[in-house]
Amino acid sequence: MVGDGHRPAGKPLRAAQDEAGVPPGVWKGRGLAAVGLNAGDVVTERQAELLLGEGRHPDADRIEHELLAQGESPAQARRATVLGRPIAHNRSPKTDKAKERTPWLGFDLVFRPPPTVHIAWALGDDKARLVLELCQDIARDQTLAWFEDAVAQIRWGSGGKHRKPIRDGLIVAVFRHYESRAAESKPLLHDHAVVSIRTRRPDDKGTWGNLSADSLMTHIVAADTLYLLYFMEEVSARLGWAWEPREVTPGHRPVMEIAGIDQRLIGWQSTRRQQIEDALPVLTAKYEEKHGHAPGERAAYALACQAADQTRPPKRTELLSLTELRKRWRTSAIRAYGADAVDRLAEQARATAAAVWARVRPVVDIALAAVDVVTVVYVMRGAFKRHHLLAEARRHLSCVLRGRPHEPGLDERIVQTVVDDYTRPAGRRMMTADLRALYPRDTEDQAVLRPLTRRRTAAPYERARLAADALKVRAQAVRGADRLGSRTRPPTVTVPAASRSRPRPFHTGRKAGRVSEQTTDVDTVEQTRRTLAEAALARVQEGARERALTYGPRPQPASATAPPPHTQQPGTQHTPGRATGGVA
Repeated sequence: MVGDGHRPAGKPLRAAQDEAGVPPGVWKGRGLAAVGLNAGDVVTERQAELLLGEGRHPDADRIEHELLAQGESPAQARRATVLGRPIAHNRSPKTDKAKERTPWLGFDLVFRPPPTVHIAWALGDDKARLVLELCQDIARDQTLAWFEDAVAQIRWGSGGKHRKPIRDGLIVAVFRHYESRAAESKPLLHDHAVVSIRTRRPDDKGTWGNLSADSLMTHIVAADTLYLLYFMEEVSARLGWAWEPREVTPGHRPVMEIAGIDQRLIGWQSTRRQQIEDALPVLTAKYEEKHGHAPGERAAYALACQAADQTRPPKRTELLSLTELRKRWRTSAIRAYGADAVDRLAEQARATAAAVWARVRPVVDIALAAVDVVTVVYVMRGAFKRHHLLAEARRHLSCVLRGRPHEPGLDERIVQTVVDDYTRPAGRRMMTADLRALYPRDTEDQAVLRPLTRRRTAAPYERARLAADALKVRAQAVRGADRLGSRTRPPTVTVPAASRSRPRPFHTGRKAGRVSEQTTDVDTVEQTRRTLAEAALARVQEGARERALTYGPRPQPASATAPPPHTQQPGTQHTPGRATGGVA
């Protein structure tokens, strides 16, 4: 509640927040009405202590005093202020683990934009800073609304076997922080959204219970990609900036960053990442010496977490306001890279955005997007669930649109296309890619995909991108052959290219019907991918010529109709990527 500063004993919370340079926390969520709060109200220390520390009504003191005045016993008055079951602290001496002693009463969701946003927010003018903070507010609130509408469930019964959607909504306390925990303070705009685990059941009585923890944590990556998608759209609409993928680690997902920001400033801002990378080789060498082989994907992630814990610096004790922090950050950046690199941030971003949107077409091809999503998820996971497809579909939209607004529900339609056309059951509640649907006629294409999916020396995402590019080229070739056969072209739906000044209303739920195809380009990002794509196209064309010689040309319809008009804008489609910001 007071950032990374230390609060002296006896000092009021608001005074400590002023000295730490952080704003007071505010309440968010549609569940506030059930406890008499309003969105935007300041989070007081006593309210947080009661709700997030004891699982009681945030106004429990007043309620308890009124019940005592009416003649209720102290135990009855206190029990009336408890939301759901009372907290049972585990005080057994046999329990040493802290998480088994302390009751779980909330989730800390951290909303963090990509690195270039921190740079533009810290070094830009006051107008850009306020706009970026507004974009952060909108993207965060829309993501929390998606949690309320599509994810949050309440559980009850033995082992939480009964689960239903919540009645009202979530109760969230949002705290904004401005800096990282690096030894030298660096800009890091992020929000801590503390979600109360208490919520009401969808019954007539409106009894209180606990959220299903696994439902929220299962969809955390899908929420991450949705937050970044909304944040990119708000920044592009309000500041006119575009986005482009940046490869951080070869073979891994690229990061969506503001186009035109000097890449050297990312290294100036990301000091914590450099500390982790310096400690990681030592841990990796110890692992290889102990186990006799290099760490796999899960072991590498565990080693990275260990390196982060070992290099975590102590919290800063010096209290500075945001104005003082911005002056310090600007002085540090100018000393490292010169005044020109800092002063021309916004100008360079706008100029680069014009060049990006001149070559990138903000049109989403539903069919090719479905092939891309199912291939990437299949190669990286094998068996998967719907939320895995949803996260990848949102990554795809982020990279294709580059900050242009997307039609609400478009991510769900891409996922539904994948589920309907390219998947089959794979065990209980799991599915996998249907290779027969991906290869309806040309079985020789499987020879192109097989070495890519089995080349274990390459990173999983690198193999997934190679396979997805090869399959998309094949899908385009088949589509072209079908059009030569005078098949009626289905109507098209285009994504609006014009930026909007205000966010569209948030809608959830799947729209009925299927979405027809659109046209877009394929941007192969490596020479290897181009070679494989050309080989796949050559095989398909050769097969089409052989079939034409054997069976003759397709019969032409008596009256061919012209395809409907199709709106296109110049551009290319790039590799979807996951931003390093997001919801953690």
